Amino acid sequence: QVQLVESGGGSVQPGGSLSVSCVASGTFFSIDVMGWYRQAPGKQREWVGTITTHGPSREADSVKGRFTVSRDNAKNTVYLQMNSLKPEDTAVYYCYVLARQRLEQPPRHYWGQGTQVTVSS
Repeated sequence: QVQLVESGGGSVQPGGSLSVSCVASGTFFSIDVMGWYRQAPGKQREWVGTITTHGPSREADSVKGRFTVSRDNAKNTVYLQMNSLKPEDTAVYYCYVLARQRLEQPPRHYWGQGTQVTVSS
């Protein structure tokens, strides 16, 4: 099993920056993919960005140029750096991983508990 614990987030004014991180722990053979989704009130969960073991990262068009996904493989941690934040970025941000328990097994999705990001003046 893989446990994901997120940290960071909070409130910021438009144009500001925030960073969130997510640490994976537990028993697994590998973490193939790490990334982020978000869900705003009354909306479906939206993909934000992804990074594979050795990169590069990919970000959604809605955040490209403002958000950057990165990871530290030694720490099993994925980061989301958010710059030039807009009110429409307000959402709960969820980290996820695709991890394998064994090499021969297909990867499974695991999700974090979510962290709130609020952009408001």
